[in-house]
Amino acid sequence: MILEKLHEAQNDSLLLSSALDNLKEFFDIDSPPEWIVNSLTELVERAEWEELNDRFHKQLSFGTGGMRGRTIGKILTDTEKGGAGDGQTPKFAAVGSNTLNEITVLRATKALYQYTQKWISDQGILECPRIVIAHDVRHFSDKFAKLVASAWSDLGGFAMLFDGPRSTPQLSYTVRNRYAHAGVVITASHNPSHDNGFKAYFNDGGQLVPPHDKEVVRNYSSIPLSEIIPWLEEGGLPEVFEILPHSDDMSYQAALEDAVLDPEIIKDNPPKVVFTPIHGTGAISAVPALWDHGVEVALVDEQNNQDPNFPTVQSPNPENPEALEMGIRVAKKTKSDAVIGSDPDCDRIGVALRGEGGKFTCISGNQIACLMAEYRLTALRKKQIIKEGNASSFALLKTFVTTPMLAKIAQTHGARCINTPTGFKWMAEKIGKYEEQALLKIKESEGIAVDMDETELFSRMEILSRYSTCVVLSAEESYGFLPLDLVRDKDGNASSLALAEVLAFLGANKKNPLLYLDELYKKYGYHQETTKNIYFEGAEGSAIIEALTQSYRDNPLRSIGEFVVSSSKDFLEKGFLDEDEEVLVEQNFILLSLDNGFNVAIRPSGTEPKIKYYLFGCGDPNPADLNESKAQVGAQLEEIGTWLVDDAHERARNKKAPA
Repeated sequence: MILEKLHEAQNDSLLLSSALDNLKEFFDIDSPPEWIVNSLTELVERAEWEELNDRFHKQLSFGTGGMRGRTIGKILTDTEKGGAGDGQTPKFAAVGSNTLNEITVLRATKALYQYTQKWISDQGILECPRIVIAHDVRHFSDKFAKLVASAWSDLGGFAMLFDGPRSTPQLSYTVRNRYAHAGVVITASHNPSHDNGFKAYFNDGGQLVPPHDKEVVRNYSSIPLSEIIPWLEEGGLPEVFEILPHSDDMSYQAALEDAVLDPEIIKDNPPKVVFTPIHGTGAISAVPALWDHGVEVALVDEQNNQDPNFPTVQSPNPENPEALEMGIRVAKKTKSDAVIGSDPDCDRIGVALRGEGGKFTCISGNQIACLMAEYRLTALRKKQIIKEGNASSFALLKTFVTTPMLAKIAQTHGARCINTPTGFKWMAEKIGKYEEQALLKIKESEGIAVDMDETELFSRMEILSRYSTCVVLSAEESYGFLPLDLVRDKDGNASSLALAEVLAFLGANKKNPLLYLDELYKKYGYHQETTKNIYFEGAEGSAIIEALTQSYRDNPLRSIGEFVVSSSKDFLEKGFLDEDEEVLVEQNFILLSLDNGFNVAIRPSGTEPKIKYYLFGCGDPNPADLNESKAQVGAQLEEIGTWLVDDAHERARNKKAPA
C-alpha cells in the first residue's frame, strides 16, 4: 500500500525518482525496526512529499568537512519525537538517506573501519584498529558517539571515547597522542541546531585526504542497509568502549602551550578579554589555557551553558557579529580589550576588538590571520629563530580563498606563503609532509631518529626549518587558524592563546589593535574581502547549485560589471601546481582575476546548501589617504558583488547561463 502511494506520487511528479529509489531500499529491508516503518508511513500518509524529497533525494556524502546533515527534519514525525518536549532531543533522528541518523552514522563507521583495517594490514601492522571518538553538545551527539564506539568495538577494533563533550582540535591531538589509527568527532561545527555531522580523521590527526577519503566513500556506498539494521535492534549493539582518563585532557592542555611564542609578554602585559563558547565546548580548554598564561578572562554567563538549541543566538557561528553581541556588552562593562567567541566544537573563533572611544568592531577571519601572521613572524625574527639565510624555510599556509595580504606579509619577512584548496585538511597534510621530510633527512644526514612530539617547540622549529619547512601559521578566511603543529586541524583553543599574545604585544607597545591594522594596511595596501552566499535548500536546491556551477564552465564570465576578466583558473582541470610544485587536488572551484587587480572565486559549499562567491579587493601600499583607499576598494567590491548575485539568480532561474 505504501509503495503504491510512493509510485503514484512519483508518477504525479510529486516525488523525485531518486527519492523513490532510496526509499525503496528502506522498504526492501527484511524486518526493519518499527520506528523506521512508522516514521516513513506517517510521512507518506500525510503526503509530505517535499519532506520525503529532502530526506531521500540523494545519499549523504563526504564534503570538505566530512558529512553533515539534518538530524531533525523540517517535519518531525510523532515516532521520531517519541514524547520529547519542545527543544528536547527527539528519541530518533530523522529517517532518510540524506539525513544524519543512526543508520548513516553506523554506515560511515563501518566504512571507516573497513578501510582502516585494510590499511593496517597493507602496512604490515599486527594491531587491531584503534579509534578515538569525540562529540560536541548538539542533539544526538552523545548518542551517535556511543554508536560509533560500540560499532567499532563490535567490528573487532578498540574504541576510546571522551566522558563528555570535547572540542574538535582535542580529538585531532588525541588521535596522534594515543597512536590511534583513526578518529571521529560528532559535530556540525557552526551549522544550525537541527544539523549534526560525522568528521573522520586518520592516524596523522588530520581529516581524511586522498586516497583515504575516496576509499571510505566507496566503502560507504557499497554497504547495504541489511548490514546495518541488526545493530539497531534492541540489544543488537552492546556498549563496549574505553573512557579516556583525565590525563588525556591534561596532555592536550600542555600541548596548547606551544601556541605561545613569548609567554613573558603575556605575563607582563596581560590583556583583558571576554570569552564566550556560544553554548558549545570552547570553555573546556580555552579558558583554562588563557588563565594559565595570566590573561584576565570574563565569561558570558548566559552562553556558558552547553545547550544544543543555542538559544541566545540566531546561529552559533562566531563569524556573525550577532553571535558576539552579548560578549560585547560584557566587554563594555568590564572594559576588556577584546571579545573571543568559539563555535560549538571550538575549531574556529570570532573576534571583536575595542577601538578608540570604547567602540567594539568585529573583525574578519582574514584580519585575524594578518594580525597573527605579522606578529608571529616578527617575534620569531626577534628571537633569531628566523634569520638571514633561513627565512625561506619558514612559511604561512593559507587556502586560495584566504586574503592575499598574507602572501605580502610572508614576502616582507622573507618567508614563503603556500596556497592550498579549501578545507583545513589540506594544510594539515602539508604540515605532516614537512615533518616526514625533516625526519627522513635528519636521519639520513645525522643518523638521528627524532620524536617530534617529545621535542621542545623551538627545537622542532630548528629541525623543520633546517631540513624542510617550518609552518608559522595556517589560516583560512572562515575563522580557522592553527598556530602549532601538534594538532592537525584548526584549533580555536590555540588560536585564542595566539590572539591573546598579539594583544599583549600591542599593549606593551601602547598600540590599539584596530589602529595597528591600519598600520599594516598602509604597509601592504588596504585589503578587503567579502563573501556572497546564495542558498538553495533541499532536493531542488542541490540541482540548482550543480547547474549554476556548471553554467560558469559552459558560459564563462568574460566581464563582471565594468571589470574585464583577465584570467581564469578552473581547479577541476588537472595539472595545477602549488608553491611547492606539488600537483593540486582537483576541486570544484573557479578563480577569476580582474583587470583592476581584484579577484573572484566561485565555489559550491561542500557542507552546506549554498554556492559561495569570494571577493578580494586591494589598494596600493602607502596610500596618500587610507580612508579614501578603503572607500574606493569597498565601492568596487560592492559593485562586483551585486552584479554577481544578480547574474547568479538569473542563471539559476534559467538553470543555465544566459546567452
